[in-house]
Amino acid sequence: MTFHTTRRRFMIGAGLAATATALPAWAQDKPKLRFSAVFSEQDIRAEMMKMFAEAIAEDFTFEGYYGGNLFKQGTELVALQRGNLEMGNLAPQDISKQIPAWSILTAGYLFRDAAHLKAFFASEAGAEMKKMTEDQLGVKVLGPTYFGVRQVGLKVDKEIKTPADMAGIKLRMPGGDAWQFLGTALGANPTPMAYAEVYTGLQTGAIDGQDNPLPNVENMKFYEVMSQIVLTSHLVGYDLLTVSKKVWDEMGAEKQAKFQEAADKAIDFSTEKHLTREKELAESFKAKGLKIYEPDVAAFRKHVQDQYLASEQAKEWPAGMVDKINAL
Repeated sequence: MTFHTTRRRFMIGAGLAATATALPAWAQDKPKLRFSAVFSEQDIRAEMMKMFAEAIAEDFTFEGYYGGNLFKQGTELVALQRGNLEMGNLAPQDISKQIPAWSILTAGYLFRDAAHLKAFFASEAGAEMKKMTEDQLGVKVLGPTYFGVRQVGLKVDKEIKTPADMAGIKLRMPGGDAWQFLGTALGANPTPMAYAEVYTGLQTGAIDGQDNPLPNVENMKFYEVMSQIVLTSHLVGYDLLTVSKKVWDEMGAEKQAKFQEAADKAIDFSTEKHLTREKELAESFKAKGLKIYEPDVAAFRKHVQDQYLASEQAKEWPAGMVDKINAL
């Protein structure tokens, strides 16, 4: 087969080729970062990722996937390990499935608040736990993405004062042993269910309640199918912003520093917005007709902590780690 061209076409083609050659290397083939998270595009953390993406745009092409549209909740870690994903927002409970020692960081009433959470991950003890994920999973933890303190939200009209009052309550918890254990420790009957199915589950009565921070309750409109929120404050809710260790190692020291700085700033932005929103939402939900009240939190704390300390998973916890966390 014979191909024909004109001098004009040749010159245009040569000009485009010259232009491409003149472009910086990063403009031609910036590495692509696919990011997967279960939170929605309306979530504050989606704003966090937009801020992060803008900060690294010179070096990377960022593709964000939200609402579990790329990988379902709980499958992101394996996708990172297989090279099917470059970045993910991982639940510590998912890490604990592969590293049992990490189950300590999923325990109820462990962290006091967002500041305590941040202080831990910035400490030597936090570095010890993060190194486990690098060495054993091939995943680099950039930092904890705080999204609020988890509270119990119920459709059923039953006043909850102590863990004993939770008996028989079908409380939606994410799948996985760590989450199910927390539901049991609260005194409930934990029921695994995907995050995207919770609204319908409450609406139909498949579950009696769910546990989430107040911003999540707002984002997913769970308040429309609940009657009350019990301020148990049983878990400082956080996930982990992570990147594949392979991608991280290929960056080099200079890009790593810029990447980490961008992550730190975005995470701090998100944390502050969540803290502000939490304060506003309790009153907002009251105005919508929900009962908002605090149970006997001391009774919940003792019951939950006793359950964890007596559990098999506590045997996997690093020696002295609880004391290190409490000392911060």
